[in-house]
Amino acid sequence: MSWKTLDDMSLGGKTVLTRVDINVPVENGAVTDATRIERIKPTIDHILGAGGKPVLMAHFGRPGGKPVPEFSLGQLREAVEATLGHPVVFCDETVGEKAKAAIAALPAGSVLLLENTRFNAGETENDPVFATALAALGDIYCNDAFSAAHRAHASTEGIAHLLPACAGRLMQAELSALEAALAKPEHPVVAVVGGAKVSTKLELLGNLIPKVDQIVIGGGMANTFLAAQGIDVGKSLCEHDLADTAREIMARAEAANCQLILPVDVVVAWEFAANTRSEVVAADACPPDAMILDAGPQSVEEVGKVFTAAKTLVWNGPLGAFEIEPFNMATDAAALKAAALTRAGSLRSVAGGGDTVAALNNSGAAKDFTYISTAGGAFLEWLEGKTLPGVAALEG
Repeated sequence: MSWKTLDDMSLGGKTVLTRVDINVPVENGAVTDATRIERIKPTIDHILGAGGKPVLMAHFGRPGGKPVPEFSLGQLREAVEATLGHPVVFCDETVGEKAKAAIAALPAGSVLLLENTRFNAGETENDPVFATALAALGDIYCNDAFSAAHRAHASTEGIAHLLPACAGRLMQAELSALEAALAKPEHPVVAVVGGAKVSTKLELLGNLIPKVDQIVIGGGMANTFLAAQGIDVGKSLCEHDLADTAREIMARAEAANCQLILPVDVVVAWEFAANTRSEVVAADACPPDAMILDAGPQSVEEVGKVFTAAKTLVWNGPLGAFEIEPFNMATDAAALKAAALTRAGSLRSVAGGGDTVAALNNSGAAKDFTYISTAGGAFLEWLEGKTLPGVAALEG
């Protein structure tokens, strides 16, 4: 790795401008899921323990470059304080003299939370004037927001060129996990790529085919691949107009010696509803008036064998319509198999993406995966092989 971490920085007596992602769900003024706040705690603990002064920069919602009361970070202060276990002071400005005064007056052992960076139009425009104003507040820049690293904003990219810069503990963990999974993986490497549409995963598949040994195709995507082989998928979600694209992907995979694994049996139903009548049929035997909503037990068994033989697993997307029972069964069973292998020490498992995290949490498997990324867009863009501006800036 060519980026510095907190261990490479001398933090004693320094103001550490720390970019975090605490864009958490709030209902009636209360935080309903503090996971993202919990994940920045190791970074804040380290800065305070080393005698530094952590100053948090973050965005919240989409205020459009102007102050919008409902998107003020002030409403998160109590939740951040309770989760971090350190006193948190809120400053209702992001840059300028008031912010400087708040930093100067911050008691030792406390954390300062600045107002929403997106209240200033210069944030999303990566305006050098705004980046310079941010940099003027501190001595060191620490980026702990991997989930925002795919955006070239002033607080994620611009400021990194103006101060000594490093990755926070969460950013470090994300990058280390992804490098181990894709940059320098232990083979055999298997990827699970699921979701509704092939069209949203074309770049991902294109990047994975030369790097992995097997790709398990799941969800509605699998229907498109089945249909491209001339299989009738009934009323299933399917991008029939991408049949040629699917066949091209299969040809590229074969040329690269990457095995694409499609369902051999499927669970079909006649309506998209919980606990509706369903049947398990062969993948090529979907009734014309039914829809495929999950992979079948034989398919899950095959996936389990692939996982058992693998050393590295990268997972993005469910195998079926996991949100509705019983069409969560294939995703849950495969996830629990991967979790058991990870627990036993034979598999390194990395997963990410909104639906993926939800599915793995639902199954109870998430806690045993090697790493679960909470970064949606950034995780996907990394898997697609794209350069993330926030990461590249740390390498500068």
